[in-house]
Amino acid sequence: MTGEKTKLLRSLAIDRGAGDATPRTDVRSRRLLPAIAAVVVVAGIVAAVFVVPELRASRGTASDAAHSPVASSPQPPPQIAAKKDAVALTASGYVVARRKATVAAEITGKVVEVLIEEGMTVADGQVVARLDSVLAESDLALARSRVESADAAVGAISADLQDATRILSRVQTLAQKNFATEAELTKAQARVGVLTAQLRQSQSQRDTARLDAERSASVLDKYKIRAPFGGVVIERSAQPGEMISPLSVGGFTRTGICTIVDMDSIEVEVDVNEAFIGRVVPGGQVSAVLDAYPDWPIPASVIAIVPTANREKATVKVRIRFERKDPRILPDMAVKVTFMRETNAGALPPNATDSTN
Repeated sequence: MTGEKTKLLRSLAIDRGAGDATPRTDVRSRRLLPAIAAVVVVAGIVAAVFVVPELRASRGTASDAAHSPVASSPQPPPQIAAKKDAVALTASGYVVARRKATVAAEITGKVVEVLIEEGMTVADGQVVARLDSVLAESDLALARSRVESADAAVGAISADLQDATRILSRVQTLAQKNFATEAELTKAQARVGVLTAQLRQSQSQRDTARLDAERSASVLDKYKIRAPFGGVVIERSAQPGEMISPLSVGGFTRTGICTIVDMDSIEVEVDVNEAFIGRVVPGGQVSAVLDAYPDWPIPASVIAIVPTANREKATVKVRIRFERKDPRILPDMAVKVTFMRETNAGALPPNATDSTN
């Protein structure tokens, strides 16, 4: 019994060796804390001195590469950014020709020859077609014959008048010497007067015949259809053998031979919303881009603002000229134009909008 109590008391006793282990470990940990803190501080200093500058340099290089104009980046170059800042308004329109004509005949006739094709360049006054002119040539020959007849009549009457004038002079001399009667003198004077009147009549008839001949020649020239101005043929309408007339008379009668466009007169017409028309000024700089060549900005300028508005569309028409003509610019092409701000126009480089090639 006593032995069991002894064992129980020993089990309840506190082991002093196990209790001293924790304080010793705490003491050692407390002694290592300053050393660990010192190592952390030294590591931070080394990172601040060596690592951070290198990271900043690498970040700066990457940023410069990202903003470089030659890098494949969505950021636009400074020139394009300046353009975007200078943009005032954009609009759409079409290329038009101020000089465009459908060439037709002034008379009715049959086409015997067409001398042009689409795309051909013609000069001012060049013959583009010929009509059947057999009757007109006959009329001209007849008129010229009448002129020759009138000339012959004038010559004959002139000769008779000269002879009558000499006879009158002789009779007057004889009458002064009483060798000629008064009747002979009166007859000679009357003959000179009649021949003088006949000469004037013949001269008038000759002038009329000449005018008729000139008219017949003019009518004959109308059987040659000529270009009213220099340009490019964009459409050929008539064919040899067809009838053509200045007026539409029904059936298969043509009214035109071809259509000619003066390529030097092409310009742009755009409709600008009337709410923004105040941003457009005559002479202002414009950048035009054809739908056919979207990567080709064409330098242009405002010619005029047409002084009327479209009530239905609430727009105002603006005319724009191309600063440089190019064979690729064709009539009726769709075009988009960008009006530049007048205040920033001088800040752009001279060739900022010129990148045709």
